[in-house]
Amino acid sequence: MNQSLTLLKQARIRYSQGEIASFLDVDPRTVRRWEIGENEPPTYLADAIRQRILPLIDAEQKNNHLFTFIDLFAGIGGIRLGFEAHGGHCVFTSEWNAFSQKTYLANFPQDTRHLFVGDITQIDENDVPNHDVLLAGFPCQPFSIAGVSKKNALGRPHGFECATQGTLFFDVARIIAAKQPKAFLLENVKNLLSHDKGNTFKVILQTLRDELGYHVYYKVIDGQRFVPQHRERIILLGFRDKTEFSWDDLALPTQSPRLASILHPQDGSEAAEEPYTIGEKAVINPKYTLTPKLWEYLQAYAAKHRAAGNGFGFGLVTGDSVARTLSARYYKDGSEILVSQGEGKRPRRLTPRECARLMGFPDSFKIPVSDTQAYRQFGNSVVMPVIREVARIVVPKIIENVHPINKPISNYFEEK
Repeated sequence: MNQSLTLLKQARIRYSQGEIASFLDVDPRTVRRWEIGENEPPTYLADAIRQRILPLIDAEQKNNHLFTFIDLFAGIGGIRLGFEAHGGHCVFTSEWNAFSQKTYLANFPQDTRHLFVGDITQIDENDVPNHDVLLAGFPCQPFSIAGVSKKNALGRPHGFECATQGTLFFDVARIIAAKQPKAFLLENVKNLLSHDKGNTFKVILQTLRDELGYHVYYKVIDGQRFVPQHRERIILLGFRDKTEFSWDDLALPTQSPRLASILHPQDGSEAAEEPYTIGEKAVINPKYTLTPKLWEYLQAYAAKHRAAGNGFGFGLVTGDSVARTLSARYYKDGSEILVSQGEGKRPRRLTPRECARLMGFPDSFKIPVSDTQAYRQFGNSVVMPVIREVARIVVPKIIENVHPINKPISNYFEEK
């Protein structure tokens, strides 16, 4: 879809054909012909929409909400949930995976009212709506440090466009450069710090601080402070303006919850949720119990590595345990988190609902995809309560700039 039609689609989320025709000084039938492909939109249409319509949408969004944000590499919306909990309103979403899109839209159906795109690399940064906060769980990719060093040696100019070109972080950087949000939150695996011998993180910090001019803070947080799972992730925060931000303001629980808090009780105290649990007592569907062949294989595999002095093997847990990190490969054999079902019995996988709980998602969160896709999605997701707690200390730092009036910040939260 060309840029004119993409922007027209965005405008039509908010305005009728007649209203758009009025803004553009054309006949409503002309707008209709553009939409159905009967006529090719003129080349000036994209610029006209940018100048006359998108600013109106931006103004409406800002006036009706505490602050606005965009959700890049959105996955199933875990980062979004954390910021919505503190009064934020999403105005733009990007997620390329079709199965993740299905889950995201099942839980955020209102997104039919704003632009939801797949491939962020195909979107002009100037067409992204204005926003107060940029959120992104971008993939970890290496940068071409050698190319940058060569340009330095030759005295040639370069910037983040050169240093990060060809990576998905480049798309985050170009949007920040164009839209200048008041703040951003980026999430990634802990290994980002050591990736490519530290070069990847070095370029990211240089881009965010030196090239884009943001005040950057970062911290590795273990999700087991909120959920019964050891899951370390790095959070990078950036503020356009200098602020008195401190990680010391985080309220991290001192005691980690145990797996019993997320496992199906199987005693009738919760309603059955097929296909995960069945019957009056909502017992675990037998399909989640490992087959004899798979269980024998995993035991043999673990014994082989123990004999070799390696630590590889399955992770057998009980209700008193804190689990290993749930991975996107959990659908293959579930080996990192196998729930004991008693001595002499084969263990079972977690159900997708238990995986959702393990990531801090509420039971109201819809899972409209297959078990395989659900395991991948939750294995790739964030621990939502971690993001919610980070958002709690970030939001007050940006609110005064969003709503420059003399009312105390706390009043906004009381009104919400």
